Amino acid sequence: MLIEALKIVFQPDVLLTVFLAGCFGMFVGAIPGLTATMATALLVPVTFFMDPVPAIASIVAATGMAIFAGDISGTLMRMPGTPASAAYVEDAHRLSRAGRANEVLGACLFFSAFGGIVGAIALSLLAPQLAEIALKFSSFEYFWLVLLGLSSAVFVSSGSPMRGLVSLFIGLAASLVGQDNPSGASRYTFGSVELLAGLQFIPAMIGLFAISEIMRSYTKNAAEARIAHVKGPIFSPQLANFRRYPKQAFRGAGVGTIIGALPGAGADIAAWISYAISKKFSRTPERFGTGHVEGLVEAGASNNAAVSGAWIPALVFGIPGDTITAIVIGVMYVKGLNPGPMVFIQQPEMIYAIFMVFALANLLMLPIGWVAIHAAGRLLAAPQRILMPIILVFCIVGAYSTNNSAAGIIIMLGFGVLGFLMEENEIPLAPAILGLVLGPMIEKYFITSMIKADGNLLGFFERPISAGLGLATLLLCLIPVVRWIRKRRHATA
Repeated sequence: MLIEALKIVFQPDVLLTVFLAGCFGMFVGAIPGLTATMATALLVPVTFFMDPVPAIASIVAATGMAIFAGDISGTLMRMPGTPASAAYVEDAHRLSRAGRANEVLGACLFFSAFGGIVGAIALSLLAPQLAEIALKFSSFEYFWLVLLGLSSAVFVSSGSPMRGLVSLFIGLAASLVGQDNPSGASRYTFGSVELLAGLQFIPAMIGLFAISEIMRSYTKNAAEARIAHVKGPIFSPQLANFRRYPKQAFRGAGVGTIIGALPGAGADIAAWISYAISKKFSRTPERFGTGHVEGLVEAGASNNAAVSGAWIPALVFGIPGDTITAIVIGVMYVKGLNPGPMVFIQQPEMIYAIFMVFALANLLMLPIGWVAIHAAGRLLAAPQRILMPIILVFCIVGAYSTNNSAAGIIIMLGFGVLGFLMEENEIPLAPAILGLVLGPMIEKYFITSMIKADGNLLGFFERPISAGLGLATLLLCLIPVVRWIRKRRHATA
């Protein structure tokens, strides 16, 4: 079976497809607003003319590359190319401004590949077992998981926790726009049909990070420009980072694989939660948000491991783990690979070929990423008067292409002004993005759970996994309160 899978993968057409799709994903992911999901959607028409394995391989390669490539623009310009990169963009950019862009991008590249390979190994060895755990998650478990993600806003924000909460509530308030759940009545739309679907996340993220940065570039002089340059070795510092943070690397890969296996979670939530866990258990949590590699190691390993993990429920049960695997399931059906338990029995060599493609794509990420990092460094050396208008054009294209509507551009501009004002008042941007992403999810899962429990709040603790997640979340929220009370008592004494 393994020999047959090797024969399928190591064909010239499959290898060439992985390489070209990887380059395409790297390009798309590095541009703010053009996400991994968009790269996958753009590849779908091309896959109709391919055999099954090259078709799936192209999506695997493009997705993994795009998730990492979002770190390039985030590190060098403070404009995350993908939502997963937004979790640790502050650390990455501050380190790059300190002259360590090579180390930062090398860490993002190396540990993304590491996490992807660990996720691929877990996918090939533990897929049925992890999928069974994922199927035990109902709306109760998802509610606590999302609430756990929201509580990490205090940990991912640098500086005052109160400012982090203010930013989180700004994001949650923005997530309320759209249709009320479950009645479907319009809410805060002000009569606009375009806002019935809510404020789109991608235009909002482009506005908060990219547009606000463009505005800031024209209010600062050249000496204060935030664009960094890549100088020095990329890979050699990573051996020291791996020796210093082995626990963080493996923990991030493990958390990413598990969260990725949960339908509807994905790399974005995995990166946020892993960054918060890294800060929580770090010996130097005060350095997070000011320029610290530790969080990059754990979150970087987590987001690419989640890409592999999302394929576990997709292959074993035909249940999409995220938007990308939802597209993939459609492609698999077209190619005669019906995802589900029987595909492991009827076409095992094809499944093992897909597993091998995951490992191959993550290994290939290292040389392609090396070239992309150096190419981006040279391109971004252009004068700001030329560079910023070009970036603005890409931002407009990304915001418009979200739903092919000019409303995306207006949302992007509005959030750009909001992001500029927030930063001028030292309010962090990352928690706002977190609130915007998780706000609709926590509302949906809470209302669904309340309907199931007939309004009984104890229903959130009746299932074993739900009770465990609930207690963990409540303890995490109570720890800062207990610490504050102890400090007050100590000061009084």
